[in-house]
Formats: sequence, structure tokens, C-alpha cells
Amino acid sequence: MADKTDRRCFLARGVLGAAAIGAAHASIEEKTLLAAMAEGDAQAGPGKKEAPKTDIAPGSLPCGKIRGVALSRLFIGGNLIGGWAHSRDLMYASKLFTSYNTEAKVFETLELAQACGINTIQLDPSCWGVVSKYNENRSTKIQTMVCVPLSPDKTTMNDTIKHNVDLGATFVYSHGGMTDTHMMNGGKIEAIGQMLELIKAQGVPAGVGGHSLNMPMECEKNKLGADFYVKTFHMDRYWSATPQEGRKEYDWMRGGSTDHNVNNDTMWCNNPEETAAFMEKVETPWVAFKVMAAGAINPRRAFPDAYQNGADFVIAGMFDFQVEADVKIAIEGLGKADGRKRPWRA
Repeated sequence: MADKTDRRCFLARGVLGAAAIGAAHASIEEKTLLAAMAEGDAQAGPGKKEAPKTDIAPGSLPCGKIRGVALSRLFIGGNLIGGWAHSRDLMYASKLFTSYNTEAKVFETLELAQACGINTIQLDPSCWGVVSKYNENRSTKIQTMVCVPLSPDKTTMNDTIKHNVDLGATFVYSHGGMTDTHMMNGGKIEAIGQMLELIKAQGVPAGVGGHSLNMPMECEKNKLGADFYVKTFHMDRYWSATPQEGRKEYDWMRGGSTDHNVNNDTMWCNNPEETAAFMEKVETPWVAFKVMAAGAINPRRAFPDAYQNGADFVIAGMFDFQVEADVKIAIEGLGKADGRKRPWRA
């Protein structure tokens, strides 16, 4: 990826590519995308390609530890594999993502990520198939941080957790959107505590995910003992950010409005300053996600901002052509984060 390529650029090219199929005068970007999509699964088998080449020296991307398990300070998000595109009102983006990210392309992406020092992928359970297949014949497997649906029913929750641990989950945490829904609807905090206990009983680190600052606040207040938090964090200085007067708690969960001044799949951290200030006092490791506001903020701004303001780890959705540049940006940003107020908690 060129230094100035971000998801917004990619999506713009994707529109042109979709419209230009069969056209006689396709651009270089269109031809590249179409060629990658045409590969399909023909080269999906492990071991059929040479190891990816990168000029990032081994060990350059720092790691931290959560309950003794080392994970890279930057790791890859699973939304682009599953096709969950936060795309404002663009209807084609999810289909575009899944069309591009064939099994072969996912394998290439994960191989390159590991070659660049990324050792973990954040994962929705529905993506286990391709990741399990990727790990089957590899001596160095990519670790998984798996989000699971929160349920107040202990048996259901335990079965879900055990199933994902049996599949190879390295870390397990509650799905952010479902945690938000639970809290928004007045669900009992005890359900989150019960989930953490069940995860720990399986012998893996246990976390809580969410977009709202209410999540870590309530967990800390009730001393639930999470091993890590997976909490959104991004600046609000970008074009599609919800205007200050239009922001409401949990507005990212509602959607459907035609009012241009309210959230329409555009913002997941309504109060970045308050978030940074609160997390500064929290000793639990913090994994930040949506740091690029789903492609609205260039990683050159987003990664340093997240690290400088207290995040211990960053999850970033990455296509294969973004991986190497993103890792270099993270390494540079980490090198400049020594003066941050919040101590490294992992």
C-alpha cells in the first residue's frame, strides 16, 4: 500500500472497479482488484506459495502480554473477512469485501501479517472456518481474540465459550455490540461478571467488549475482574463524524435515521477525551478498536493517537495491500508514545 492509501481510497476504487467490469479502458487499480478476485480459491491450499517478502525486520513490532500471553501491539481485525462493512450508506461494500477476500486472499493476508510481526487476529465466531483452515498446517499459528455473544443464561454462555475455546480461541471476550445492547436495555451487570468467570474457567484470558464508555466504567465500579477491555477509541476530527449536538449514548446501535446530523454508521466513540481520561486510571489492559472510524481516519493519524492516549493494543481491519504499511506506521507510532500519560498496562 502506498503511504496515502486508506480504506476510503480503496472503496472509491472499488466502486469504479465494480462499474468497469468488462470495460475496455480499466484503470490499473481496477485491473489489480479484478485479477485478485479472479484468483478465487484456486491457490487457497496452504504451502502453495513462497513466504511473503517484507523489509520489516523480525521483532520490530513490539508485543505486550495479557495474563502471560504475548500479543502484538497491532493486530488484524476480522470484519473485512466476515464482510461486516461499516460503510455509512454505501450498500455494496460488504459484498465487495467478501468478493475480494477469497480464501486464498485471506491466507495471503494472514501470511503477510505474520511475516510483518502481527501474531493475533480479532475474530467473530462465524469466521472460524477460514482461520482454522489457515492454522491447520502451520507450525506458527495465528492467535485468535474471539468475541462471543453475551447471554444471561449460564448454560448457553458456558457452551458458547467452551465451543470457541475447543476451536482454538486464545482470548475470549463479549461481543461489543451485544454488550452495548445488554447495557442499553438495562441488563444486569452480573451477567457480564458471570461470563468472565466462565471464560476464565476455560483457562483463557477473559475480556469485555463495547463501544460505550459505560462498559469499562461499570465493570470497574463493580470490580468484575476483566483481564482486558476491548473498547472503541478514535478522534472526532473527521468529515463524517456526528456533530457534537447530535451525539447520544448508544446512537451507533440505533441507526435508520434520515437526519444528516445524527449517527448513520459513522461514529463509535462519541467522547474520546473522556474515554482517554477515564482509561488513564484503569489498570486493566485496553485493546482499542475502530481507531480509524471504519476507514474515515488515515492510520498515520489514528494509530499514534490511540497509542499516545493510552491504548495498549490496536485492532485494525486490513486488506493485504495495507498490512505492511500499517505495521510500519504502528512501529513508528509506538516509538513516539513514550511520553503518554497512561502507563503501559500490558
